[in-house]
Amino acid sequence: MARTRNIEQALTAFRQRGGTLRTGEALGAGIHPATLYQLAAHGQLVRLTRGLYRLASAEEFSNPDLAVVAAKAPSAVVCLVSALAFHELTTQVPREVQLAVPRGKYAALRLKSPPVAVYRFDKTTFDAGIESHTVDGADIRVYNVARTLVDCFKFRNKIGLDVAVEALRFARSRRQVTNREILSYAKLLRQERVMGPYLEAVP
Repeated sequence: MARTRNIEQALTAFRQRGGTLRTGEALGAGIHPATLYQLAAHGQLVRLTRGLYRLASAEEFSNPDLAVVAAKAPSAVVCLVSALAFHELTTQVPREVQLAVPRGKYAALRLKSPPVAVYRFDKTTFDAGIESHTVDGADIRVYNVARTLVDCFKFRNKIGLDVAVEALRFARSRRQVTNREILSYAKLLRQERVMGPYLEAVP
């Protein structure tokens, strides 16, 4: 593929794709490597992390950590407290992005920035409840509300039972989930017995 050294064409390619591109995506869009580096050197592109660039003129990211993670680990799924924060179901401020990957894969997944915690989920249930959202021009994979609630009870010893109960209370009060949806994932992930008392007690 012929790649352009034209600055305006390169900037247009970034704008048409949400303002953020990985190096491979930029090259695939026809931007010459020299043009990419020139734009960065002149401050028209911001280097977010290695191999990830954003238009300097683009609006500020609402969630830069998720945008970077989505670009560097597109097959991973945002889970647990990070997913709760995405769905606005927690008062916790995540200090790291919590990602799920299928057990037995991604053994070498390493992200230096932003800080991440990787959880290996069962391959047979990994895909259940994945949603795709566009955030800051990046496609982000996040577990839905019901799946996230059940996962939080499953990993309660790691994230805290109080965090899981708080999220359940928020989700119910805001009518973001039904009991049927929760029970469906609780059965799938074998958490029915654990969650039963809380589903009865939490308003």
